[in-house]
Amino acid sequence: MKSLLLIRHAKSSWTSDVLNDFDRPLNERGKKEAPEMAAKLVKNKIAIDCFVSSPAKRAKKTAKLFIAEFGRDENEIVFIPELYHAGTETFSKVISALSDDYETVAIFSHNPGITEFVNMLVDVELDNMPTCAIFAVKSSVDHWSEFADAEKELWFFNYPKLEAGN
Repeated sequence: MKSLLLIRHAKSSWTSDVLNDFDRPLNERGKKEAPEMAAKLVKNKIAIDCFVSSPAKRAKKTAKLFIAEFGRDENEIVFIPELYHAGTETFSKVISALSDDYETVAIFSHNPGITEFVNMLVDVELDNMPTCAIFAVKSSVDHWSEFADAEKELWFFNYPKLEAGN
């Protein structure tokens, strides 16, 4: 069984006109919501074997806030440059190359690619993957290389405003 958590970076800041998109940081709401969402995973005893992230500042910080809640070292995060502005084929390629030693993997990335990719996985249609949303699926495969073509089931979908009831 392989489990995949696709996580959109937390809310980022748009306050600086000088920063390029890659270097945009999280805003205060993002810095608050990322550890809260990670804590919910820990509370529900969802173990993550591998944390994979886009190297863009907002995705990287989200991954670091998550891994800290798991009591793990941020040096364990695997940064894959292709996950910045990734399309569906890139997500599939990254996933198929994962080590089979990992049962559960979290991938941190960006819109619009992450929304497009989650819409390909199961019979759920999202208009938009909200910031800091977690879309989790499972598949009864033994190898990540089989994941793309395998049947998958929605495990859960959660995001901060859903939790807040807004």
